[in-house]
Amino acid sequence: MSLDATAVIDEPPFFKRMVRMLLADKFALCAAIFLLIIVLMAIIGPSWLGDLATKQNLRGRNAAPFDFDKAWVWWMGADALGRPLLARIIVATQNTIMVAAGAVLISAVTGTVLGLIAGFSSPRISQIIMRLADVIMSFPSLLIAVIVLYILGSSILNLMMVLAITRIPVYLRTTRAEVLEIRERMFVQAARVMGASSKRIVFRHILPVVLPTLTTLATLDFAYVMLAESALSFLGIGIQPPEITWGLMISQGRQYLTNAWWLSFWPGLAIILTTMSLNLLSNWLRIALDPVQRWRLEMKGAKNG
Repeated sequence: MSLDATAVIDEPPFFKRMVRMLLADKFALCAAIFLLIIVLMAIIGPSWLGDLATKQNLRGRNAAPFDFDKAWVWWMGADALGRPLLARIIVATQNTIMVAAGAVLISAVTGTVLGLIAGFSSPRISQIIMRLADVIMSFPSLLIAVIVLYILGSSILNLMMVLAITRIPVYLRTTRAEVLEIRERMFVQAARVMGASSKRIVFRHILPVVLPTLTTLATLDFAYVMLAESALSFLGIGIQPPEITWGLMISQGRQYLTNAWWLSFWPGLAIILTTMSLNLLSNWLRIALDPVQRWRLEMKGAKNG
């Protein structure tokens, strides 16, 4: 058996290699654990603490945090209607993550498909698609969101669609730039000479090479969309009560900043930690999915076992 064949056989599976590289980066590992907790909160939060998060208790309005004699859901204090802040933050995780995930998914799929078409089709079709992206990018994204949500009304679906539309050009331009470079490589030329169809070349040969870049971009964009949703909710044109998001909780607590800082501090801290974790994980993905740079993480992972 040749040395190349032995190396291929001994190479660990992709998932195992990714776990090793994640263990090699302690900051990325902590970020991944924190994001896993956030996802679990988004899944089970409303069914677990939904009733408690909406139950009013005017005698305990603006209760201070760190009162450990009470139940754990009261450790972050209470809002202006006496509802436990920790329970509300956990319940609000679902709407916050759902809007961001839906917007990123829609924009990533749409932008990637349009980018593949623009990068591999005729110059005329490419110019039409790129001019469409230029039109979207010519308007400030938050301004478009404000206008559309003011006209159509605030809802989870409308907010998701508006944020998705404003982010499509990011994926479109990135995908097109990658395709224009990759389609000139030897393996694509070889596939074309062997009679592969354009569809097969795009989805079997080009897309897998572009996918790591788009995955890193989507992880980073998730943080941006979540901040945009929080900003819109803070301005009062995002998701409206009785639905709750972290941005809406900050907006509801801003009038009590002088005497009840915790109403806005805790949901703001949740946004900061989630955004920071997404940025750390995005930086790790950029290295882990790059064959040129990931040897650093692989060496650390091998040393760790």
